[in-house]
Amino acid sequence: MSDRRHFGTVRKRSSGRWQAVYRVEGRMYSAGIYVTKTDALAHLAAVEVDLRRGAWIDPRSGTMTLRAYAEEWLEQRNDLAVRTKELYAYLLEHYTLPVLGNATLVGLAPSKIRSWHAGLYREHPSTAAKAYRLLCTIMKTAVTDGLITTSPCKVTGAGVERPTERPIATVAEVHALEAAMPEHLQLIVSLATWCQLRRAELLGLRRKDVDLTNATLRIEQSRTITMSGKSLVKKPKSIAGRRTIAIPDFLIQRIDDHIGRFTPPGEDDFVFMGVTGIPLTAGVLQVSWQRARDSVGRSNLHLHDLRHTGLHQFRHGGDDSRVDASRWPLIRRRGDAISARHEGP
Repeated sequence: MSDRRHFGTVRKRSSGRWQAVYRVEGRMYSAGIYVTKTDALAHLAAVEVDLRRGAWIDPRSGTMTLRAYAEEWLEQRNDLAVRTKELYAYLLEHYTLPVLGNATLVGLAPSKIRSWHAGLYREHPSTAAKAYRLLCTIMKTAVTDGLITTSPCKVTGAGVERPTERPIATVAEVHALEAAMPEHLQLIVSLATWCQLRRAELLGLRRKDVDLTNATLRIEQSRTITMSGKSLVKKPKSIAGRRTIAIPDFLIQRIDDHIGRFTPPGEDDFVFMGVTGIPLTAGVLQVSWQRARDSVGRSNLHLHDLRHTGLHQFRHGGDDSRVDASRWPLIRRRGDAISARHEGP
């Protein structure tokens, strides 16, 4: 026998006790078993009040661990880019869940999160900020889902990255790095430095993006490699990312020579290819770059640092940059802001 005249339902069990159940957003929940019908109805009334006040907590939160919820959250985020989803999975598996994964959602106290972040920050400051921002997003969703009432992520400034100033190579070192790269990849060093191309933009550059007549490069796509090895071509996220870059005069002939020797003839073919005739991958590029930088004694230099090296030369007008300032106004709009950020006032 059941009674549906109130919020939820109470039914008498064979034992003579009363069970209270209710439904929220299509999911059925048990509110417990009571000696009297009055007690069962009273508990349902309390649940109804909590729901109206927005203070109701999903009973699952008492047993659901952060690991279970985070994995479910990530699985359902079909709006994320492939690489972003892979990054989130990596952060969770390597930095967050090993420490916090077995804690229940309601058991995640601010002090526990503060301790986790402090330990991670000591070893990996930038990673700590990324992992904390991700955890904040997940816990905010848990609040929306009614699993917790407030987020336990309350560490002030924990999600702010404070990048250290990156090193800058000298022009002589740029030439040495270039010479140390395999012949079919040497142009990458020049384009990363003097045209400020990012790694994914270099990998995504096609024959038809190169206009040697007008001495420009069109950046209309980037190419990344997922952790599973799949090639992923994307359009720039913003209008500013899709841009035209002036090619310094001294690079025009070098680009022409490279394309003639190493680039397939199709307009949509990538400028940079591997030795086996397939498009160059980020992994192969990274191995070659690491060997080159180690050979010239600059093991601390990232490929992306060449971008800042070129901007430094442009900004300070070094005579050894060999770049005619009139040839780079198309990149100066964004370049000055980036240069100022990495070099300071």
